[in-house]
Amino acid sequence: MVRSLSWQGAFWVAAGVPPLVLFSIGGIAGVAGKVAFVIWIVSMTMGFLQSFTYAEMAGMFGNKSGGTSVYGATAWMRYSKLIAPLSVWCNWFAWSPVLSLGCSIAAGYILNALFPIPDITSPQVAEWIAAHANSIAATDPRVTEWLAANPAGTSADAIRALLSTDAVAALTPAIRTWEAFSIQLPALGTLHFNSTFVVGVLIMLTMYTIQKRGIGTAAGVQKVLAIVVLLPLLAAGLIPIFTGSINWSYVTNIVPPAAAYSAVDGAWNIGGWTLVLGGLYITAWSTYAFETAVCYTRELRNPKTDTFKAIFYSGLLCMLFFMLIPFAFQGVYGHEGLLAPAIADGSGIGAALGGMISSSGIVIHLFVLLMILALMMSIMTAGAGSSRTLYQGSRDGWLPKYLSKVNENGAPVGAMRQDLVFNTFLLALASDPGGYFYVLAISNVGYLMFNFLNLNAGWIHRIDSPHLDRPWKAPNVLLAFNTFLAFVNAMLLGAGAKVWGYSNALWAGLIFAAMIVPVFAYRHWVVDKGRFPREAMEDLGMDPDGDLPPGRAGILPYLALAGGVSVVLFSNWFFVPA
Repeated sequence: MVRSLSWQGAFWVAAGVPPLVLFSIGGIAGVAGKVAFVIWIVSMTMGFLQSFTYAEMAGMFGNKSGGTSVYGATAWMRYSKLIAPLSVWCNWFAWSPVLSLGCSIAAGYILNALFPIPDITSPQVAEWIAAHANSIAATDPRVTEWLAANPAGTSADAIRALLSTDAVAALTPAIRTWEAFSIQLPALGTLHFNSTFVVGVLIMLTMYTIQKRGIGTAAGVQKVLAIVVLLPLLAAGLIPIFTGSINWSYVTNIVPPAAAYSAVDGAWNIGGWTLVLGGLYITAWSTYAFETAVCYTRELRNPKTDTFKAIFYSGLLCMLFFMLIPFAFQGVYGHEGLLAPAIADGSGIGAALGGMISSSGIVIHLFVLLMILALMMSIMTAGAGSSRTLYQGSRDGWLPKYLSKVNENGAPVGAMRQDLVFNTFLLALASDPGGYFYVLAISNVGYLMFNFLNLNAGWIHRIDSPHLDRPWKAPNVLLAFNTFLAFVNAMLLGAGAKVWGYSNALWAGLIFAAMIVPVFAYRHWVVDKGRFPREAMEDLGMDPDGDLPPGRAGILPYLALAGGVSVVLFSNWFFVPA
């Protein structure tokens, strides 16, 4: 890889993280109700504190790419050869789906802009109804069926409702309902090869082409996108506060809802706390993600000083957006407003953001365009970070060798192609709203597992590798508190995954995490004959031709693992959604 990046360049690449708030702001509001904006603030604070442990480890390995999962994974090598690749794998399959999820939402915006589905109150729908007013008789079986489902209604109500539905269906462009075919996968979901899938693949290929030109080019593109996108997004958060558009009743009397996606207030009981933990579970996927700023350590010109700067200033940027946008969004629209279907599935967030600034149709359409660009930023960030995680995992002997291939621009094209293939599959799975949150819920199982392992890696490195230079060292108190947060993340994992309507999300995520075992076993014991590559040993200050020495931490890492598993299982049993 080429050392062509400054810390500012790494900062701009990571600037695609703040728009991740738009991926799940509606879903968090639906699950957590009035507590939603508080959840974003708490989660972002946790992410910022945790980053100081990651910053210390990043500075220790100036020759490595791939980010904090790689740096932390090396701490576990002395205690179990399987834990290190598990950490890297979990981080990758958590980050990589940003490509498919972002492409899915962006495709929806593009299709809405070019081929809009008519609103039920639009003039063209009214004209169609008038032209077909006599097409449904009172004796029609559909009328009887509607009345059975709506006993308080009349035949006239039934005819009016059915005509409205027929009008929208008739005026909907064919491309919006087109689907070449679908494939049902047992216990996983349905793969949809539809218009959303096709447009999403085209977006993904565009991002892949840009990143093939190297991290310098990607950082330049990200800088332009960040300036264009983040300034209006910041305005959407600030203007309602300064103009008095915040309805303070929407952000006071904080209680969880009676049930997920319910507009009725609940209570701070076990069911309410479970919904709150479910919200914290998903927000972690976004608010912790600026740790990707240290994925490019091997490409920084001065890694000893630039790694800390990159992650610290990226964290400050994310603090601003992840705290401000959810607060303003909830303060303007309230809990009931955020339960609108277009907010929950992401398709109406651009228009809603524009509406926080102005009622002008031009401003609203501008924000829809900015939403697409924001998603492009997130896709670029995820693609750059996740591919480098695969690349370094391959260099360190944990993943297949083909993933360490780079092109003439220093871009890890082998890993980028792996991301492309994997996310093409996920895009087919996420091309409908149900599949979207299923992919998100499963991928976050990996992300919280990685965070648990990595936060514990901080103190393990202190014990086992005191000889390694640390250009920046986290205060002992903060390192200890972040170890406590590792177990908080374990609790979120156990309690939160099932909140999203998928009772098997935790177990599906654990099964996917276990897939690294045969992959690593083949690479390590068949290809590498049971030895790690020389450079992996040298990075730890060990004899490159020797064996891994025993760890100095003794039984403590194993106790940490046992404690983490116990917390996950207990919280999964104890917390039950309202």
